[in-house]
Amino acid sequence: MSSVTGGVGLGTGMNIDSIVKSMVAAEQAPKQAQLSNLEKATTARITAVGALKSAISDFQTALGNLNKPEQFQGRSATSSKSDLLTVTAGTTAGSGNYKVNIMQLATSSKVALAAVKAPLGETANFGTGSLTVKVGGGQSIAIKIDESNNTLEGLRDSINKAGAESGVAATIVTDANGPRLVLSSSKTGEGEDISVEGDGVGGNVKLSSLSFPATDPDYTGTAAARQITMAGNAKLTIDGLEVESKTNTVDSAIEGVTLTLKGVTTADAPIVLGVELDQAGVKSNVQKFVDSYNKLIGVVNAQTKVTPVGDDKAPVTGALVGDATARTLLNTVRNELSNVQGNGAIRALSDMGITTQKDGTLALDGTKLDKVLASNFSDVAGLFTGEKGLATRLDAKLAPYTQTGGVLEQRNKAMSETITKIDKQKEALTVRMTALQERLSKQWYAMDAMVAQLTSTSNSLAAMFENMPGVVTKKN
Repeated sequence: MSSVTGGVGLGTGMNIDSIVKSMVAAEQAPKQAQLSNLEKATTARITAVGALKSAISDFQTALGNLNKPEQFQGRSATSSKSDLLTVTAGTTAGSGNYKVNIMQLATSSKVALAAVKAPLGETANFGTGSLTVKVGGGQSIAIKIDESNNTLEGLRDSINKAGAESGVAATIVTDANGPRLVLSSSKTGEGEDISVEGDGVGGNVKLSSLSFPATDPDYTGTAAARQITMAGNAKLTIDGLEVESKTNTVDSAIEGVTLTLKGVTTADAPIVLGVELDQAGVKSNVQKFVDSYNKLIGVVNAQTKVTPVGDDKAPVTGALVGDATARTLLNTVRNELSNVQGNGAIRALSDMGITTQKDGTLALDGTKLDKVLASNFSDVAGLFTGEKGLATRLDAKLAPYTQTGGVLEQRNKAMSETITKIDKQKEALTVRMTALQERLSKQWYAMDAMVAQLTSTSNSLAAMFENMPGVVTKKN
């Protein structure tokens, strides 16, 4: 058998490896191109269906927001001085305007206990006993005092730990008379003042000296305990009617309205509070409805469009050209949008300023919608909400496409199976081409070996004839 060098046959002198590879490539190319084109087209359709499903989902979200009766019962509330008063309104609030004067904010209690007078050069030590802190008529905070916490810092930490849930906090302030505990409460309202009772034995400072109101006669003058802030109610008037509240959140003065007091008004400068139907919120959701529908139109148009690019070139086509799913969906939605409903003043989208443009998208006339919301707010609600409302009807048409096991999921499943089949066909093609290459290589190298053998035989015969007696080549 002939040998080869770099794939070149010794018998034929041809590059056998190159010839075999070219033959295999020629055999493989048509099927490879077919599979690649099918994979590219299928992947593009999967992407297009995903974009379509996303657009439908956004449209369904917009429909869901419009199909909420409570949205049309919502109220918007405004304050002319939001730095002094903020306001929210629930569905039970009546429309109207109010004048609010705030004379006093609700306050919480804050007290400074007596300054601690430890012997010169010694650290204050309160011995053992108990310290009871109480806010108004609420639950007492009882703290056991022993070696682990009988310093000023230990008392502070124990109060902060025990009072965390009830809103009692302690800190140490040092003034000209020495260090002292300052206690504050988060609970506002009249009668919610802090009181402290200390009882113990031992130590170089008596626990009773920390009582408030003060009970120790040794602590007088500037070193004595004092009230920094007394707990008090918020005081305000609403249209001249006096209102008091234990907190700065007032939710029982005006039905359905919650006032949050932040500051005190000046004389003859009341805050104007307004409550009205939440027309802005409804308008925003109507705009989202229009925008999401237009997005759906854009996706469908982009994926089903054929764009010419020249006489000698193939047109650019969308991934869903010739696919009936998208067009059927769009026609179904358009038919539902054009249906007239009920006998009220608002029976169709056009009655509230929503019209269809030449490209199929919707346009919203904001000025007309504002007028409709101002004069026929309930009729707008009737158009969109309820079992027979537009939002419900449209969602019912869209559900078969997006629900689990629906049209789009089945389409994706089928296309995913196609991709899987393509991958298997690619693997099979690779195996087949490998076998073909091996077979062709053997055939070509066998041929090359035969040619080499025949050449060798021919050369031997020629040499033999030249050396035979009487066989002479005559030369001129």
